[in-house]
Amino acid sequence: MIATFMELDPMYQALIASLFTYGMTALGAAVVFMKKNMSQKFLDGMLGFAGGVMIAASFWSLLSPAIEMAEKNSAVPAWIPAAVGFMLGGFFLWGTDKVLPHLHPGLDMSEAEGINPNRKKRSTLLVLAITLHNIPEGLAVGVAFGAVAAGLDSGTLASAVALAIGIGIQNLPEGVAVSVPLRREGMSRRKSFIYGQFSGMVEPISAVIGVLAVTFVEPLLPYALSFAAGAMIFVVAEEVIPGSQEEGNKDLASLALMIGFTIMMILDVGLG
Repeated sequence: MIATFMELDPMYQALIASLFTYGMTALGAAVVFMKKNMSQKFLDGMLGFAGGVMIAASFWSLLSPAIEMAEKNSAVPAWIPAAVGFMLGGFFLWGTDKVLPHLHPGLDMSEAEGINPNRKKRSTLLVLAITLHNIPEGLAVGVAFGAVAAGLDSGTLASAVALAIGIGIQNLPEGVAVSVPLRREGMSRRKSFIYGQFSGMVEPISAVIGVLAVTFVEPLLPYALSFAAGAMIFVVAEEVIPGSQEEGNKDLASLALMIGFTIMMILDVGLG
């Protein structure tokens, strides 16, 4: 089975990998079939863990390969594609955050963000918040497999697979973070699960877009990798870390973040 996967076109590899990350979101959302409530400490710890994975993935799987590729194939200094792509990714998520109506779990409707958020149901806003997080994650998987398609030394299949595994692991708490609050508010288990797993569906779409973009425009690859990194770091700094600490569990969330970072670093360095 592994040999078959390695022989597939990078497009199909990216699609399979992103379906795995989506499946992990669905698995996290399925927690509502077992529990209606969950310890806030556990949720904050899982969110901190997810932030650590995203930070490590941003450097080890995206920024570092982008710099290596630019050093070998770019006519400009290697830091330029990394810096430009990274900042563009952050600005893209900043702009999306301002436009897309969404509400982060645990907040009151008055704290909803985006354009005309009060016209949306609370459940819809909660799903859109996690969906916003999943866009850069799907792009990251896509451009990582796009680097494999380009045949560059710094873009290895093992590294792309490690990235997909890491993002899949941190998608578990994201699924929980949507479905459990919905269930807590009185929504049925079935609907809570459907809404929770729906937030991960954007990842396969984003992954396909990412791999297509860099496959057909190879010089964009260092920028695309850095773009995905910048988008993920913006999400971590803007939402994940503050969200994991707003209930007072700062030490727990910080330690969980370090554990997530370490596991993702081991995955990437060990497999890559």
